[in-house]
Amino acid sequence: MSYATTAAAVCAPPQPAAVPAAPVRAEQPRDRSSWLRFSPAQPLFRARAAQRLAVLAYHGITDPRSFGAQLDRLRRLATPVSVQDVERSLAEGRPLPPRSVLVTFDDPDRTVLRHALPELVARRIPAAAFVIAEMVGTEQPFWWHEAAFLARHGGRARLLPGGGDPARVLALLKALPDPDRRRSLAELRVSAYRRPPAQEQLRPEDLRALREADVTVGNHTLGHPSLRRCDEATVRAEIAGAHLSLTRWLGEAPSAFAYPDGGFDERADAVLRQLGYRLGFLSDHRLGPRLPAHPLRISRLQVDSTTSTRRFDTILSGLEPAVQRLLGAQA
Repeated sequence: MSYATTAAAVCAPPQPAAVPAAPVRAEQPRDRSSWLRFSPAQPLFRARAAQRLAVLAYHGITDPRSFGAQLDRLRRLATPVSVQDVERSLAEGRPLPPRSVLVTFDDPDRTVLRHALPELVARRIPAAAFVIAEMVGTEQPFWWHEAAFLARHGGRARLLPGGGDPARVLALLKALPDPDRRRSLAELRVSAYRRPPAQEQLRPEDLRALREADVTVGNHTLGHPSLRRCDEATVRAEIAGAHLSLTRWLGEAPSAFAYPDGGFDERADAVLRQLGYRLGFLSDHRLGPRLPAHPLRISRLQVDSTTSTRRFDTILSGLEPAVQRLLGAQA
């Protein structure tokens, strides 16, 4: 029986037995993450995950206590590894240890420095942070946060399809070719009757502090476009421009890259190879092999600092991602 079939067998919550109803206890599973954690498939997926590489992709850290508890769980259940460990494994052709886990952050803001870093250092867990170079040293909000704000408070945004609805405006901007996205966002700023609140971003010295604390700083492009919406010249400019800035700030060239739209792009792959990158990370919510077959296409699992312990376990095992894919295929 395949793991997808096993997952399918547990997609429906267990039916109650034909007995008189009893009061529901507080700890009784009530959602998918709960019953998945106690499903018969979880031990099978956990055993399989021991022979896979789990790369966790976080963003900002809003719950330091929960994040610390997740790291404690990694210490008990897994083997934390660094970007350098993965690079060494590839160079030597030797798989990483069983239950290897790499912690990464996309779009790191100051919560990663203030909240995540102390928790990582206290447990001696390495990590990687993939930086949007245009944001460094500014108080500019991430463009998707700004777009959502302007959708509510911008005059021109009201004229767009779905104007006033942040989700629809954001979807529209993401669908545009990147020069058009930047131009449209600039027009929304001009027409807005309120400016979005400032968001203090990481500074160059913060990047160096992260690196000194065993957090590898990687490339996440200049402005976080959807690379699949960029022409070839823009793909090169986004990657190479960020590469130059990071090299200047860090005093050494970055060797790891995370795709800002989460998906692989052949043109980006070519640029990364020319610049000497050794690792590239996707956002496909999958486990990968302990010796990555495609170093510039390494899978990652999406997780959040607020993720419950039960759901965290099923993400780490690969069961929850498998069920998500199954349900998506059936939709």
